[in-house]
Amino acid sequence: MSAAESGAARQAVELDAWPHIFQPGREGAPVLLTLHGTGGDERDIAQIAPHLIEGAGILSPRGRVSEHGMNRWFRRVREGVFDVDDVIARAHELAAFIALAREHYGIQDARLIAVGFSNGANIALATALLHPEAIDRVIAFSGMYPFGDRDPVGDASGVRLLLANGAADPMAPAASVAHLAEVAAEHGAEVERHIRAGGHGIDASDLAAAVTFIGAGSAR
Repeated sequence: MSAAESGAARQAVELDAWPHIFQPGREGAPVLLTLHGTGGDERDIAQIAPHLIEGAGILSPRGRVSEHGMNRWFRRVREGVFDVDDVIARAHELAAFIALAREHYGIQDARLIAVGFSNGANIALATALLHPEAIDRVIAFSGMYPFGDRDPVGDASGVRLLLANGAADPMAPAASVAHLAEVAAEHGAEVERHIRAGGHGIDASDLAAAVTFIGAGSAR
């Protein structure tokens, strides 16, 4: 995003008008940016934080798109087919939200790790790949490639992604996840994968992989 685009996006986002919760963590702990799936909200996804890092701060916004009354992060044409222009626009907005929240809550220097499930994983991935200055660490539970048949990604060196998926997930097909890993790596991102039996969701092995991912990052 250019400086002009960044400024415009930040002007379009008002922190007070965007439903979210913030809970400060212990001193020196990372802040988890928790991003819910379709139909969820900022409070239910925030409950994952203690399973990943004890004492972590929590920044948990609500998706601003409504689909038949269900909260989402971006529009889709139908199941599994995303409105890619809207994905990109909403990623701009989320990057702006993060910048404003960091300033408002005084967490400019905190390590921020995005943790998203399903639709929340997809917006986390899109934002990290388009705006690594906003998010450079993502734990994506049951996510997939968010850009359809396009590749709008620039330099993603320095970005680290954990892709945790069920091998038989019809909502996040294995081919899409493999394409995501390939494209992200081509643009310089470091990609780790955790593949388990089963479908859409988060299980104990996913959480364990996430804890290991976070611990490895803190050692760098």
